[in-house]
Amino acid sequence: MKEDARNRKGVMYEILKKEILTLVRRPGSDLDETQLAEEFSLSRTPLREVFRQLAGEGYVELRENRGARISDMSHTTLRDFFLAAPMIYGAVMRLAARNAKSAQIDDLKATQELFKDALHRGSNEDRALFNNRFHEITGDMADNIYLLPSFKRLLIDHARIGMTFYQPQDNQMAENLTAASAQHDAIIMAIEKRDEAAAAQLATDHWNLSRNQIELFVMPSQLDIPLGTSSIKAGRG
Repeated sequence: MKEDARNRKGVMYEILKKEILTLVRRPGSDLDETQLAEEFSLSRTPLREVFRQLAGEGYVELRENRGARISDMSHTTLRDFFLAAPMIYGAVMRLAARNAKSAQIDDLKATQELFKDALHRGSNEDRALFNNRFHEITGDMADNIYLLPSFKRLLIDHARIGMTFYQPQDNQMAENLTAASAQHDAIIMAIEKRDEAAAAQLATDHWNLSRNQIELFVMPSQLDIPLGTSSIKAGRG
C-alpha cells in the first residue's frame, strides 16, 4: 500500500509539473485539494507533501490558511526574469562545460533529439517540455547548490512565457526555433569539448534569441527596464 501511495504521489507530481509548464493550470490559480485528492486517490498528508515539493522548486506557492496556488506571473516577474536570465544562463553553461559527466552528455543528446522531433511534429507542449528538460540537464551538469534553485525557477517561467507567446503560424518564430535547435547542438559540442568560454557565449546567444521573440509581445515601458541592454551586459561580465 505504501509503495502504491508513493507511485501515486510521483504521478501527481509529474502531471502537475507538466500542467504548470504548459499552462494547463494558469499562473495564480488555486489548487483544489479535494479535487486532486480524489483524482489521484491520495489522502491530504501525501497530497500536501507533493505541494511542498513543488513549492520548494518554485512551481506553487503555499499560503497559510488559504491553500496552494500556482506561482503567479506579473510584470514584476517578467522584469526580474529579464534581469536575471542572462547572468544565470551564462554561469550555468560555463559550469556545465567544466563539470558535465558523460552520462549527462548522453542524456542531453537524447533530449535534443526529442526536442527536434517535437519541432518537426509541431507539438507546442512537447517542444516546451523537451526544451525545458534540455536546460534542466545543463543545470544538473553545472552542479552548483547556489545556482541550481534559481536556474530551475527561471526555467519554469521561461517555459510558461514561451507557451504564452508561441504562435506556430509565425514564420519568424519558426525560424527562431530552428536557430534555437542549432544552438542546442552547438551547446552540446561546447560542453563535450569542455570549452567554457564558448558555452557561456552560446548561453548569451541563446538568451538573445528568446528575448528578441518575447519583445515582440511585451511592452518594455511596462517592465521599466530596457530589455536586453543592461541585463545582457551584466550577463557578459
